[in-house]
Amino acid sequence: MADAKVIPFDDDRSRGATGKGPSRRRGTGGSARRKGEPLGAAREVREVPPLPAQGSAPEPEPQAPQERAGWDRRIAGGLAFLRRRVTGDYDVDEFGYDKELTDQVLMSMLRPIAEKYFRVEVKGVENIPSEGGALIVSNHSGTLPLDGLMMQVAVHDNHPAGRHLRLLAADLVFMLPVVNELARKAGHTLACAEDAQRLLESGELVGVMPEGFKGIGKPFSERYKLQRFGRGGFVSTALRAGTPIVPCSIVGAEEIYPMIGNAKTLARVLGFPYFPITPTFPWLGPLGAVPLPTKWTIQFGEPIPTDGYPPEAAEDPMLMFNLTDQVREQIQHTLYKLLVQRRSVFF
Repeated sequence: MADAKVIPFDDDRSRGATGKGPSRRRGTGGSARRKGEPLGAAREVREVPPLPAQGSAPEPEPQAPQERAGWDRRIAGGLAFLRRRVTGDYDVDEFGYDKELTDQVLMSMLRPIAEKYFRVEVKGVENIPSEGGALIVSNHSGTLPLDGLMMQVAVHDNHPAGRHLRLLAADLVFMLPVVNELARKAGHTLACAEDAQRLLESGELVGVMPEGFKGIGKPFSERYKLQRFGRGGFVSTALRAGTPIVPCSIVGAEEIYPMIGNAKTLARVLGFPYFPITPTFPWLGPLGAVPLPTKWTIQFGEPIPTDGYPPEAAEDPMLMFNLTDQVREQIQHTLYKLLVQRRSVFF
């Protein structure tokens, strides 16, 4: 009986191969010839990029040409601005308004406060004319006049024409050493009918807060309740210039310094209209002067035209009273509507 042959299960001969099976090669891009490929045929060899060494950081991507050009323009613009400041080669108008300084410096300082700290939401900016004079009338609150500055940023940054707002400020503003110069540079002027009319007739946006110190210094218990609007002088100015009146309502400023008391004796000694006492000031010292980060909404209402009245209408006390009451009621109504829509003081 012949000896039986034992064939291993994984032997190549079990798959019909004869002789010794082909050897298997490991690696990339070997030079072995494929089946049916003629001898000496050229083989395409793909190069595999080497892996980065362990722990080595990837090479930084090259900076985009547009980004580099943008930074170059900013640096060149900043240097040119400094050169003009040093040499005095810049213009101011008859009120001391420095447009370049306002755009380059003051707005850049106020913009983060409006966007990041108070998170101001602006509505109805399309009601502000794209050109020509207009009088923007707003409520006033907050113990310190930050609402006027935030309204200035809101108009400039949200209006399609990027218009500048010239505020009418109380005489106390122009008596303080540093504040006086900054207010003039930012385009603000004394709250008098002559200056307001000249600005309106020259095509400027003018902002006024008729409540004055009565509004900004009222106690926290009377928040969002409009005080008396004076004698209607702003209406008379708008009638003489023939410019529209744009009501403006600001919600959020009342809570930045909740005024729970007023040290009247200390205010008289210092020459201030009031000396506020809040939950943080003066108890925490300078830290108590930091405003609370409330959420703001600024809404501009539909303009009230004045160009249809005759020139002598500015001397009609009944007409001024009616227009003043109309503006005041529209601002108060919008304040109540915004307060109903507001879900939180801070969010």
